Amino acid sequence: MQADGESPILTLDQMTKYCESVTATRRRPTRTVWAGKVPIGSEHRIALQTMTTTDTRNVAATVDQVMRCADAGADLVRITVQGNKEAEAAAEVRDQLFKKNYDIPIVADIHFNPRVAMLVADAFEKIRINPGNFADGRKTFDEYVYESKEEYDAEIPEIAAVLEPLVVKCRDLGRAMRIGTNHGSLSARVLSYYGDTPRGMVESAVEFAEICRGLNYHNFVFSMKASNPLVMVQAYRLLAAEQYRRGWDYPLHLGVTEAGEGEDGRMKSAIGIGALLQDGLGDTIRVSLTEDPEFELEPCRTLANIGKQKVEDVAAYTAVPEFTETTRNFQSFERRRGELPSQQAADPVDIRGVLHRDGSVLSAVTLKDLAQPDLLYRRLGCKLAVGMPFKDIATVDSIFLREVPPADDRQARTALRRLQEVGVGVLAPIEALKASPLPNSLAVVSLEDWAAAGGKVELPEGVLRAVLTVKGTESDDALAMLGTGCPAVFALLETPAGVSRIHAARRVFQALSDTSSTLSVIHHMNMPQAADLNNDQFILTVGSEAGAALVDGLGDGVMIEAPGLDLDAVRTTSFGLLQGSRMRNTKTEYVSCPSCGRTLFDLQEVTQQIQEKTGHLPGVSIAIMGCIVNGVGEMADADFGYVGGAPGKVDLYVGKEMVKRAIPNEQACDALIQLIKDNGRWKEKEVEEEPAEVQMA
Repeated sequence: MQADGESPILTLDQMTKYCESVTATRRRPTRTVWAGKVPIGSEHRIALQTMTTTDTRNVAATVDQVMRCADAGADLVRITVQGNKEAEAAAEVRDQLFKKNYDIPIVADIHFNPRVAMLVADAFEKIRINPGNFADGRKTFDEYVYESKEEYDAEIPEIAAVLEPLVVKCRDLGRAMRIGTNHGSLSARVLSYYGDTPRGMVESAVEFAEICRGLNYHNFVFSMKASNPLVMVQAYRLLAAEQYRRGWDYPLHLGVTEAGEGEDGRMKSAIGIGALLQDGLGDTIRVSLTEDPEFELEPCRTLANIGKQKVEDVAAYTAVPEFTETTRNFQSFERRRGELPSQQAADPVDIRGVLHRDGSVLSAVTLKDLAQPDLLYRRLGCKLAVGMPFKDIATVDSIFLREVPPADDRQARTALRRLQEVGVGVLAPIEALKASPLPNSLAVVSLEDWAAAGGKVELPEGVLRAVLTVKGTESDDALAMLGTGCPAVFALLETPAGVSRIHAARRVFQALSDTSSTLSVIHHMNMPQAADLNNDQFILTVGSEAGAALVDGLGDGVMIEAPGLDLDAVRTTSFGLLQGSRMRNTKTEYVSCPSCGRTLFDLQEVTQQIQEKTGHLPGVSIAIMGCIVNGVGEMADADFGYVGGAPGKVDLYVGKEMVKRAIPNEQACDALIQLIKDNGRWKEKEVEEEPAEVQMA
């Protein structure tokens, strides 16, 4: 590891800037890199990329898949090229595509084999190399300690000797290159000195870039991929900061690797990619899903449009008042944990249950929802026993009512009381509670009204405490009232239409820091047009908007108010946001690769099979990897690994340690379940009571 007293390549005083602005989305200026006909850089729209899943040697299947991707809107398509036979096929793929009038640029995905990279550069417009396995052949590092940075750097000439022929060829042929670092496959040398860290990822990429620059080759982009969105965001920001420090302007390709499939894969990608796009970082993107590659393009397009809108449609966004950010540290993750005010003896109920320490989910409930109590309980994630609700692992923590049922609506009032009895908090606007008092409720008051009254707002009968609604556009004096001693239980951050949520949030959290406040803040996403969005757009909007703050540890939960959408689906998305932000685990976590020509089994089929059998194990993380190309490091967050080791064979891991080798495919899923049981992490599925309305149906 790094010797004591050594300074990393980036220091605190050097890394004061990682984006153009932290108060508005302004795209980071870059040079233009050309991949065939496609320009990549800040002067051009964000390019969309995907990757084939076919065996590259099957030219017809690969050509067909590339054409489907191009027709779906891909600007670039990546193809794995692992050996000589694949390199030979690559030339035929390129030729066949030209004959069919498809000139979409093709990116060769290279691991371990510099000689193959040289071959395929004759055919493809762009070469992706991984510094972690391109030139460093050493496999272990546990026993070696570098005594100094000089000793560490002494190995660079050996790396340069391997890389330089490819750089010269790409330069002379006009090919583009991606220097693509993966968190899971850092070289043994980098791991020895920097550890498995974002800092090591940046160092690895910068070394290769210096070699390229020394040969007057500048037609390259960077990527810093990880399966953990928090690690991914931190690594990209560190790289951007290093580029600012050095005066570099190379574009960035964004992606959360091994994101998975379905809602979870989209949510992780939205959190990571969306956060960076809103900082003005990113010039090409890929959403890596365990699905057919053409299905990656619509999520890509949605995220690109979110970033584009904030950059280009400046007039549509009202700037938040000027503020100076001094407390958020983009170099490392540290969650700000809000707290509830101390319990007062006079309170008739314990208000501490209205939020969850690991991250809270609140749901907006209507009078129509209250008209079907049993169905409402289920949609809020409660267990049912003889028609009575009980909290479960993914039950909402509190509910929000725009309207309060009248006192004579016994069914609705009973439903609310039963929820309160099991620890679900009930919030409503103060005016609604004045008109129809509700025992043991919390009154929602705007910060502006609270400030105008000097904090002397009289609460209606039966109300325990106030919850403040904050916009992020209030005056500095109003925000100062959130400081230490504020009697509110927590705050709801609801940015007005046309105000960027992430920048308003940063202003609010800066104000809280300035006043040493520990007030909890819930991101309230009021989405009146949610019913007009398709499912992908809804998930990606939620992930990118709220996730952009949560990756910095700013926020204690979320409330999504989405009229017209199924309450249970909104709750599921809310918990998915918290899990994707590494806050609160309520379901099994999957690290699942998107498949490529290296994959040794049907990844989609196997992933579905494993999810069906293990999806009821909250707190358990399982990596499903078609091969080991990205190294066991990509499974760093996983408890168990299911990895293609050879054709027809699977290797099983506990953490990073292989414990079972070469299990036949047809036996591997059952072996994984037994491994989970052997490690004490298994539990049987519970059979729950169905709500009465469902039973009658």
